[in-house]
Amino acid sequence: MSNNQRIRWGIIGCGAVTEVKSGPAYQQTDGFDLVAVMRRDGQAAKSYAERHGVPSYYSDADALINDDNIDAVYIATPPDSHELYALKVAQAGKICCIEKPLAPSYQDCVAICDAFASAGLPLFVAYYRRSLPRFVKVKSLLESGVIGDARQINWQFSKAASELDLSGAYNWRTDKLIAPGGYFDDLASHGLDLFAFLLGDIKRAKGIGLNQQGLYSALDSIAACWQHASGVTGSACWNFASYSRIDEVTILGRRGEIRFSVFGEQPITVVDASGEQQLYIDNPAHIQRYHVQNIRAQLVSGVPHPSTGVSASHTAWVMEQILKGAD
Repeated sequence: MSNNQRIRWGIIGCGAVTEVKSGPAYQQTDGFDLVAVMRRDGQAAKSYAERHGVPSYYSDADALINDDNIDAVYIATPPDSHELYALKVAQAGKICCIEKPLAPSYQDCVAICDAFASAGLPLFVAYYRRSLPRFVKVKSLLESGVIGDARQINWQFSKAASELDLSGAYNWRTDKLIAPGGYFDDLASHGLDLFAFLLGDIKRAKGIGLNQQGLYSALDSIAACWQHASGVTGSACWNFASYSRIDEVTILGRRGEIRFSVFGEQPITVVDASGEQQLYIDNPAHIQRYHVQNIRAQLVSGVPHPSTGVSASHTAWVMEQILKGAD
């Protein structure tokens, strides 16, 4: 594509995630135009379009996908519908970005990737942390050797049950038919994908999981260990039934360590023989801003995007290996 060619986007599933995190990023990226949105609730789609200045709206996904005025589609629906819509987008010959996780199973992820590869179309996945400046900085610190060769990564993540969990109201994120690992599928996927970005692909992983609260059908407590192809080992515990919220990652190296949060904006802490250094790097107001700008960079300049269907499928495979040990 030429540098002056504009790319017209449509969104399938203009729900909460698209209000601030992603939708405005597509509108504010040079060369991108958000021209249509879709939601099964037509009035909700109309409201979104009017509030965000989007020219067209639909209540039917097929109508948006087959709109000749749309060049690319961002799928922002729950993961159990990703494969259905993705295959239709590939058949329509359009560029696609899909929300994470790519699909509920590794097999579904492979099917999606195969469809886009066969059509010769780019496929992006919204693991946007790979593009955030704070994590690009962590990667550069590791590559510069500031802590020597990385040896081990550990992540502890916990949070209390939410009011929605306690209410018993339906939530697809805790429905085992859509997200077998519950919040693990939605939240841990971000961290595991990020760790593969920072330290390379994971070649084996194991885990255990159970439902401690009994508030919903999916798992709420999971522990795992894994090994990166580079030889770095990893471990993590996720608990969604605890008293306090904790989000702490530590990468141990031969000469020091790096500590950070996956979801918070606490400073990146680097500890080595010279002492402790804290680096403050804020996230953008629209968290997917750099992810979307990197989509443009690949389409126009050929700069490889860090989050593709292939990398997201690898994350799905890792999660599937961990969940094999679940009750």
